[in-house]
Amino acid sequence: MGKVISNISMSLDGFVAGPNDSPENGLGDGGDNLFKWYFGGTIEVPMPSGMVLKVSPDSAPLIKEAFRTNGAMVVGRRMFDIAHAWGGNPPGSPCFVVTHAPVQEWVKPNSPFIFVTDGIESAIRQARQAAGDKNVAVATASVTQQCLKARLLDEITIDLVPVLLGRGVRLFQYLGIEPIQLEQARVIRGQGVIHLGFRVVK
Repeated sequence: MGKVISNISMSLDGFVAGPNDSPENGLGDGGDNLFKWYFGGTIEVPMPSGMVLKVSPDSAPLIKEAFRTNGAMVVGRRMFDIAHAWGGNPPGSPCFVVTHAPVQEWVKPNSPFIFVTDGIESAIRQARQAAGDKNVAVATASVTQQCLKARLLDEITIDLVPVLLGRGVRLFQYLGIEPIQLEQARVIRGQGVIHLGFRVVK
């Protein structure tokens, strides 16, 4: 069985989105700075959704490996709404959406979205079953926090971007008072980003 891995771009001061909770909204909140490295290199990497990234030679193998080894994705309802359901082409499929209310237009045969209304444990369990031997990608701050508190996360990979946003959505918040021990797994310097990997000690 694969692993449950959180992967997200983060500013040096710990933010994963601007104050409007949107990575690229044109409002000048600094969020788009987190994703410049996806398009500032020379190596083209096609995404499953059809978008083509252009990253540095150091970053490209990591992204290709993630696409190859991920078998399912788990997100929160807010990200689903902000992304407008990715136009029906989420970056990971099947995509499990943790929510209180399913979006009926996507509840249909062959939908890439599965709406989970009974909590994070159920979402991860279903995603792991769907992924089989591949990994489950956790793609948002809120779901990452829930997974950490429930001890469901195996690894944390952070694409650390050299920018200070000053405000916005923090990745590590609402984790409780008990320390969570990590083991360093990798440090790789890319163009405009440093890729950090950690294993969660259980």
